[in-house]
Amino acid sequence: MTTAALIVSGGESSRLGGYPRALRPAGERTAVRRLAEICLVDGFDPVVVVVEAHAAAIAHELRGLDVSVVEAGDWREGRTASMQAGLASIPDDRDILFWPVDHSFVAPRTLDTLLAVRDSDLLGVWFIPTYEGQGGHPVLWRPSVRADLLELRPDAPIQALLPEFGPQVRRVAVDDPGVVADRDTPESYRSALEEFRSRGDLP
Repeated sequence: MTTAALIVSGGESSRLGGYPRALRPAGERTAVRRLAEICLVDGFDPVVVVVEAHAAAIAHELRGLDVSVVEAGDWREGRTASMQAGLASIPDDRDILFWPVDHSFVAPRTLDTLLAVRDSDLLGVWFIPTYEGQGGHPVLWRPSVRADLLELRPDAPIQALLPEFGPQVRRVAVDDPGVVADRDTPESYRSALEEFRSRGDLP
């Protein structure tokens, strides 16, 4: 089964001093390039990267990769608006891995776990990785979620849809603190970078 990847590269990064989170280091690569390369190696098709406030710099960082870069003109409305811009570039029949660049320390094995659970669960439509009971990203959607995602108000939170799908939402426990590591200050980001390097999750 072919699965698409939808990477959202982040807004103005004001809490990180205005320097785009997508271009901060995550191992030997920038965050956005790391996510894109992991998705390409794992065979996601297409790999769509939505660029927002720092569109030109992020698009340049992705040069040479077989990804589709989509500019979200209304990104200021929120993450949902950016997600919807990218979703329009993905074929209707694809499952979709939605991966915000805020969660740039996720281990590749977590994607394998989500895909394996998806393949063995015919009723689930929304798969959320959890670490120590806390839900995080990336999430995996079946095509049946697509219409509801596109009908959301651009400024509405994506998780507002969760009650609608009830028992079809699957929470997948993973041994990966990266799924919940959303560090929003320069100091906490540097601390997380060292932590995940020491775990061996950021080659």
